Amino acid sequence: MSPKNDFVFKLLFGDEKNKDLLIELLNAILKMPHDELEEIELINTELLREFSEDRKGILDVRAKTKNGEHIDIEIQVLYTQYMAERTLFYWSKMYNGQIKSGDTYDKLEKCITINIVDFKCIEINKLHTSFHITEDETNQKLTDVLEIHYLELPKLFDDSVPKDEDEPIVQWMMFLQARNKEAFEMLAEKNDKIRKAYNILEVISKDDKARAAYESREAELHDQMTRLKSAKEEGIKEATIKNAKNFLIMGLDVDMVAKGTGLSVEEVQKIKKELN
Repeated sequence: MSPKNDFVFKLLFGDEKNKDLLIELLNAILKMPHDELEEIELINTELLREFSEDRKGILDVRAKTKNGEHIDIEIQVLYTQYMAERTLFYWSKMYNGQIKSGDTYDKLEKCITINIVDFKCIEINKLHTSFHITEDETNQKLTDVLEIHYLELPKLFDDSVPKDEDEPIVQWMMFLQARNKEAFEMLAEKNDKIRKAYNILEVISKDDKARAAYESREAELHDQMTRLKSAKEEGIKEATIKNAKNFLIMGLDVDMVAKGTGLSVEEVQKIKKELN
């Protein structure tokens, strides 16, 4: 099973028994002191225990540090056009969810959102980017309550993006992106915690219930990708037909419109007939 499947990701990093894996991953990303992460509390483990068949919710990993900081890790394999807006929306829900009516603002603690994405979304030549609220000229932070991270898996294969394969964060990203036994074993040789993660992955891959839930999630992801592709193709087709209509209205002949739009002569003739 692929560890970048969000269901498998949560099995690996959202289980109390594997909390050490989550700590190592967070330390690689956030560079927090180990003692701050040692007492980390997992918040949303209900889907993990039940292997729920309802996959409509976000299969993220939520945790809280001993200092009260909230951390949300989500792995996203489907391209999202408005990733920044989506991130801020879910960050705000996590931030606002800390207080109830009548509470004072001092109860609000720092919230950290970590997005591991299987597509490029940040126009910066880095594998890992992090963002805060800062003043434009001095770069001074307004507040530290907002922290957002992006780890873009496709950039692992982009030679123009700097990367050090001895860095733990790069090794974890390579683990999530690994596609065969050889890749997993190579990483396991370099990193003891990745070796443990790979061993757990082998065990859960043989669990019939987990395998069924994984395949169900994979099927749903494939269906979503198919719908997105169909919608995109339909949009392109509609735009092409619109262009053809405009060219015909401008007086271009059928053959020229067909060559210019890529439509067949028959399709252009049909469009012309509808205009008349």
